[in-house]
Amino acid sequence: MNDKKDFNSISKRSESIKKGKGLRSRVPRRCHSSFYPTFDRPDPISILQKQDEGRIQHLLPIKYGRMLESPFAFLRGSAAVMAQDLAVSPATGIQTILCGDAHLSNFGIFATPERKLVFDINDFDETYLGPWEWDLKRLAASAVVAAREKGFDENVCRELALTLAKVYRDAMRHFAKLQTLDIWYFNVDVGDVQKAFRRTSKKAGKSSKELVEKARTRTQRHTINKLTHFENGKRLINHEPPLLVPLRDMGFEKVMGEEELRIITDQSVKNAWTQYMESLPLERRYLLKHYRIIDAALRVGGVGSIGTRCTIVLLEGGSQNDNLILQLKEAGESVLETHLGKGSYTSTGQRIVVGQRLMQAASDIFLGWHTSKFTNLDYYWRQLKDMKGSADISAMDQESLHTYLSVCSLCLARAHARTADNAGITGYLGKNDSFPKAIGDFAVAYADQTERDYNLLVKAVKSGRLPAETGV
Repeated sequence: MNDKKDFNSISKRSESIKKGKGLRSRVPRRCHSSFYPTFDRPDPISILQKQDEGRIQHLLPIKYGRMLESPFAFLRGSAAVMAQDLAVSPATGIQTILCGDAHLSNFGIFATPERKLVFDINDFDETYLGPWEWDLKRLAASAVVAAREKGFDENVCRELALTLAKVYRDAMRHFAKLQTLDIWYFNVDVGDVQKAFRRTSKKAGKSSKELVEKARTRTQRHTINKLTHFENGKRLINHEPPLLVPLRDMGFEKVMGEEELRIITDQSVKNAWTQYMESLPLERRYLLKHYRIIDAALRVGGVGSIGTRCTIVLLEGGSQNDNLILQLKEAGESVLETHLGKGSYTSTGQRIVVGQRLMQAASDIFLGWHTSKFTNLDYYWRQLKDMKGSADISAMDQESLHTYLSVCSLCLARAHARTADNAGITGYLGKNDSFPKAIGDFAVAYADQTERDYNLLVKAVKSGRLPAETGV
């Protein structure tokens, strides 16, 4: 690629806007409105079972038990199913770095390295280069599914998705006018989020204040006190099965196969740590040289990723009560990769880390990756629960959910603007409500499909096709 030519083509935003407008004749904005399952649409249960291959089998009942809770819980755990449906949907051809799993619950509060609280996307397991429309459609569909579960009127549900698309459109128009560095530095401060909720209602303002205050208390020290204890003068990770099980307390055959057990040695742990350190900027390596690993545990969290190998490691520094907890999580193939082709990253762990750094306004300083020398499984590393907070969507009224969705959509637009031809997207979207109305219609149609798929899950569990353990 000629880098200079490519840079110039992106810099000329007026030309990009014009090209974006031209795309409307090839991909009319209203064509995004419909969703009809194709006659050869794969069985969603089979798609989920395909993902389960290679996972820790005894944890899968927890995954399906959580997905059984509601259609929204099913949507959270079935990104692969929606990716299959989006792959045959209309697209303009403008690509961006995608979250890949942009639903309501994958946004939240966290602290920047400067200890400032911001609101942003917080899940990147499926991040990939692809059509910008896919993230927006998934977010809009999740809004309708969640709103229906709260008993909102159908017109209200559609209006929430439509408003979400309007916010995205207006935000992209705003970003298309900014200088490149201004887009890169843009972030959503929690103080501004609180103001937006206070304008919504007194109740919403109080809830947002409580969320922020709670996030401020969830420091690394709080996490360590919650997940560890002292035993014979040594700090160790708690034993809380099945969600938190120290590796010292479990049969390793539940985590890895016989062949893996045969070759796992202290050298493999050393190799993983060395690779992880090499993936970090030099100054972070100096920081982590002050720590040593003293304990590790298998930890279960989330919905769709349950069954993947997710471990936390407890590190000890040089002073008293000087501890740090890092999480290393198995990095599988993105659900988008099947439909978009192989990427250029050296590992799936690197894909996730780079995608997160590109999409977030500020990222965890401990993000890194390694590939197991013995199993060829990829992992990514991050700090565990440092000043993080997630909104309780189930407690939101109509006005609060409207505000929350608007903030999520703004963050998504900013993330896309950093990595795509945002002027081209702006030209395509235009100023009127043609595209937002189409997204509203799509979200309703896909919410219908999600409910049908959820019912298939219920039947699969009842018939014994899928295992499920509820209440965990």
